[in-house]
Amino acid sequence: MRFLSWRKAKHLTVIKPKCRICYSSTATFAAVFQDKIHITRKELCKLLHQRPPKSQLKQIHAQILTQELSSTASIVNSLIHCYLHIKEVTSARFLFLHHPLSSPPILIWNLMIRVYCKLQNSSESFSLFRQLLNLDHPIRVLPDEYTFTFIVTSCAHQKSFVHGKIVHGLVVRNGLESNLYVGNSLINMYSVFKITDDAYKVFDRIADRDVFSWTSLICGYANNGEMYQACEIFYKMPVRNDVSWAVIISGFAGNGRYMEVLLYLNEMLGSVEDKVRPNEAVLVCALSACANLGALEQGNWIHAYIKRNEIRDSSNMSTALIDMYAKCGRIDIARLIFNRIPRPDVHNFTSMISGLSYHGLGDHALTVFNRMLDANVNPNEVTIIGMLNACSHSGLVEEGSSIFYNMENLWGIKPQIEHYGCYVDLLGRAGYMEKALGVVKNMHIKPDIVIWRALLSACRIHRNIFLGNSIINFIQKLNSDGPSGSEVLLSNMYASLGNWEKVSEVRNAMGQRKTQSDIGCSWIEVQQKVNLYRDDGFFNCMSLPVYQIERGMEGCSVELNLMSSVSFSAFLFRYAFASFQESMDVSSSFSLTTGTSMPLSGFDLPKFLWSRTSGRAG
Repeated sequence: MRFLSWRKAKHLTVIKPKCRICYSSTATFAAVFQDKIHITRKELCKLLHQRPPKSQLKQIHAQILTQELSSTASIVNSLIHCYLHIKEVTSARFLFLHHPLSSPPILIWNLMIRVYCKLQNSSESFSLFRQLLNLDHPIRVLPDEYTFTFIVTSCAHQKSFVHGKIVHGLVVRNGLESNLYVGNSLINMYSVFKITDDAYKVFDRIADRDVFSWTSLICGYANNGEMYQACEIFYKMPVRNDVSWAVIISGFAGNGRYMEVLLYLNEMLGSVEDKVRPNEAVLVCALSACANLGALEQGNWIHAYIKRNEIRDSSNMSTALIDMYAKCGRIDIARLIFNRIPRPDVHNFTSMISGLSYHGLGDHALTVFNRMLDANVNPNEVTIIGMLNACSHSGLVEEGSSIFYNMENLWGIKPQIEHYGCYVDLLGRAGYMEKALGVVKNMHIKPDIVIWRALLSACRIHRNIFLGNSIINFIQKLNSDGPSGSEVLLSNMYASLGNWEKVSEVRNAMGQRKTQSDIGCSWIEVQQKVNLYRDDGFFNCMSLPVYQIERGMEGCSVELNLMSSVSFSAFLFRYAFASFQESMDVSSSFSLTTGTSMPLSGFDLPKFLWSRTSGRAG
C-alpha cells in the first residue's frame, strides 16, 4: 500500500494568503459593450475585477491596447490576475516581463512565483526568485513572508536540499524564521527531506504555532518511520482535528503497524476532548489495516459505521472495501460492492482484479479485465501486476504472456522490475524454466535479487537442483552479505528432495554469517479482538495461554526427540485439545505452531485469518 500524505487527507495545505483581490460590481460585460463603444478606465477595472472568462478577457485586453492603457500599472496588474485565474500562464508571464514598472510590486512577484509553485515548475519559480533578489533599482522590492512561503514549497516539490538550505538561510537573514507561514513551509520541506531534527528546530522557533504546524511535524516523523516521536508530538497538541488524527493513523498504516491503526481509531471514536469523527482518509486506512490483519469482523463494523453515518461512497472508499473483503476471504461481498459501483474507475477495477488474483480466480480476473477495456478504462501499472499474478496463480500462461508483451504497445506502460518479476514467476510456476531464464537475461533493466528469487522459487517447485545452485551462486555474488531469503528457498528445495545433508550445509552457512530468517507472525481474530503471535516469543495478553503451552511442549519435544515438525505439531494438538477442549485460545495455538492454515475437519477452530511465515524451511 502506498504511504498516505496528510495533505491529501483533506486537501490540506499550508496557510497561504489570498493574493487575488475580488470586488463586487454592478457593471456587466455585455451591458458595457452594448451601450458604449468607448469604455472608461474605471469601467475596465470593474470588469477585470469580475474575473471574466477567456473570450471576454481577450476583448477587454484588446480595448486596453486600443485605448493605450497598457502603460497603466494597475490595469496590467489586474490583467495578470485575470490571466492567472483562467490558467493562461503564458499571457500572464508576457505581461509580467513587459510590465510598465521596471520593478513590479511584490504582490505581482508573489503571484507569478506562486503559480509556478502550484504547477510544480520549480525551475521557473527559482528563476523568478533570483531575478527578484538581483533587482538593481533605486526602489528595491524585497521578498516578504509570502514570497518565502511559496519558494520554500517549490524546494519541497523539487526535493532540492541544496536550494532548500540556501532559502532557509535567506529566511533567517530576513528574520522570518518565526513567522507562521514560512515556518510551516520549512517544517514541511524538511519533512519531505526526512530531516526531522531540522524540522523540529524550526517548529521550536515558531512563536504562535497553529494546528498545521503540529500536524506538519507529526507528518514528518511518520514519513521517516519515527512513530514514537510522532505520537509524542501528537499527544502534546493543544487542539487536534480530524486531519491530525488522519496523519497519525495513516503514519501507522504506512509503516505496517496495523494493530495501532485500529487502536487509534478506537481512541478517536471515544475521544471526548477532540469531538471529531473519522474522515474518509482515516476510514480508508482502517479498512486497509483490517485487510492486512484479516480482521473481518472489525472491517464489517467499519463498513456498518460508514453506512450508518451516511458517509459519501467515494472511489477510494469503494476500493478499500473491495480490498478488505477480498483479503479477509469474502470475495463474494467484494464482488457485490464492485458490481454496485455505477462507473468503476481504474482503482476499483484494479482492486477487484487483485482480489480475484488473491483467491486464485484467474478466469474471473480476466473477465473483469476485459470489462475494464470495454468500458474504455485504461489499466495502470498496478492493474497489469494484478493480472500477471492472476494468470500466474491460475496457470494462464498464454493470456499472461499476451498481456505482458502488449502492455507497452496497447496501453503505453513500459515493463518495470515488478512486471518482470510477476512474468518470471508465471513462467516458472508453469514449468517453463528455460523461457523464464531467457526473459531474465534479455531484460532491458538490470535484474535485482527479487527476480532471481522468483526463478529460484520455481526451481524449488520443479526440483531443478542444477539451475537452483547456479542462481544461488549468482545471488551471492550480487550480495556478499548472503541474502537469507534466497538461502531459505534453496534449503526448502533440498528438503523437498529429502537431501537433509544439504539442508544442514545451507543452514550452517547461514549461521556462520549470522543471517536470520524473517520472523514468522500471525494475527488471529477471536471474539472481535485481533491478537498478534510471533514465533520469536512475542505475545500479547490474549496469547499467554498459547505461549505457555508452546514453551511447555518444547521441553517435551526435547525429551521425546520429536525432530519432525509435523510429529511435534500433532503431539502439541493432542495435548492441547485434551487439556483445553473448551478454550478458543488453545485451539488456535495449533494453527499458530504448525505454521499452516489448512482447516481440520471435525473441530471448531477459530478462523486462521493471516499468516506470514517467510523463511521457514520445509
